[in-house]
Order: sequence, then structure tokens, then C-alpha cells
Amino acid sequence: MKFHINPLASDIIISIYIIATLYLRFKFESQTYTSPILSIVLGLCFVLIIYALVKLKVLNPNWFGLFNSKKA
Repeated sequence: MKFHINPLASDIIISIYIIATLYLRFKFESQTYTSPILSIVLGLCFVLIIYALVKLKVLNPNWFGLFNSKKA
């Protein structure tokens, strides 16, 4: 049995995750000297986590209804 989150909750979780990770990156990078390469790698790692959850179908984003979903 796989764990699925409904589309609206997935959208909210992804939005909160993006805002939180951006805040943490800006805060971390302003307090310490960080090279641009490290910043890019850190950002890619954060994006990779969300990408993996979407590919595993744990998160099922609907993009807040902006795109037409496929009807079965």
C-alpha cells in the first residue's frame, strides 16, 4: 500500500516547502560566506527531494488547478 496525499494538500505542502527552503537558503547564505557553486548544489538538493516525492507519487500536485488534469 502506497502513501498518497491528495492534490490540494500536495500543492500546499510543496508551496510551504519552497518558501521554507528559500528562507533557509537566504538566511544561511547571508550569515556565512557561501560560494555560488555550493548555493546551486544546495538548491538542487532541495529540488531533488520534491522531485523524488512527486515521481514516487507520494505528492500528487494539481498546481492549484492552473493546468487541465487528465480525465480518466
